[in-house]
Amino acid sequence: MTGFRMSSLEVLRRVRAVRKDYDIVVSAMGAARDWMELGSHPRDWVFVPSSMGQATSLGLGLALARPDLRVIVLGGDGGLIMNLGSLITITAQQPANLFLLILDNGVYEVTGAQPTPASEAGREDAPPVDLAGLARASGFRAVYRFNNLDAFTQELETMLDTRGPVFALLEVAPAVHVRILRIRPRRRGGARVQFVAVGDQGQRVARMLVQGEGDQAHGERG
Repeated sequence: MTGFRMSSLEVLRRVRAVRKDYDIVVSAMGAARDWMELGSHPRDWVFVPSSMGQATSLGLGLALARPDLRVIVLGGDGGLIMNLGSLITITAQQPANLFLLILDNGVYEVTGAQPTPASEAGREDAPPVDLAGLARASGFRAVYRFNNLDAFTQELETMLDTRGPVFALLEVAPAVHVRILRIRPRRRGGARVQFVAVGDQGQRVARMLVQGEGDQAHGERG
C-alpha cells in the first residue's frame, strides 16, 4: 500500500452515484457499514453478520445465477485474505458480469484495527503482499489499483463497463472513529506478541493482559 489513501466512504459515494438499477451490490464488514450510511436499494445485499471472507463467493454465485445483471462486490482486504481461493474459483468460471471492489486499509478494522498479515505493518521481516498481483496471477480479465479519488472517479464507469471478471484494489484509510491502543511488542516464550485493542473495554482488556505478566503497559492512543 502506498502512503496515499482514500476515504472509504467517499469511494463508496462514487460507486453509489453510478450504480444502475440492474446492479446487485454485495457489501460486507466495514464496507457494509459505510454502504448502509448512504441509503438503500432493493438490489443491495448487505451481507452481515458473520460474513467475513464470504462476499466474493456469494458474488460469484449471484453472477452465475443472474448473468443478465451486473454484480458488484464491496469487500475488504481482511475478508479477501480469508478466502483467497475464491479468486481462482471466480476466474475458472469467468463471469463477465462480476466486479470485485476491495477496500484495502491494511487492518482488521471491525475487530480493533489489528494489521492484516498482508500489510506492511503485519509483516515484520517481509514485504507487503500484492493483492492486485494475486488477482492478476489468478486470471482476472482486468485488474485495477487506485489510491487517488479523482483518478478512481474518472475511471469508475469505464471499469464497470469492462467485461469481467474485474478486480479493483482501492487503497483507503481506516475509519477515523476507530480508537486504538497499541501495546509495545514484547516476547513471550520466544514469540513476538503485540496487543491491539479498540474502545474503552478493549483497552482495559489489553492492559490487563500485559499487567498480568508483571510488566508495565506502554501505550498510546491513535
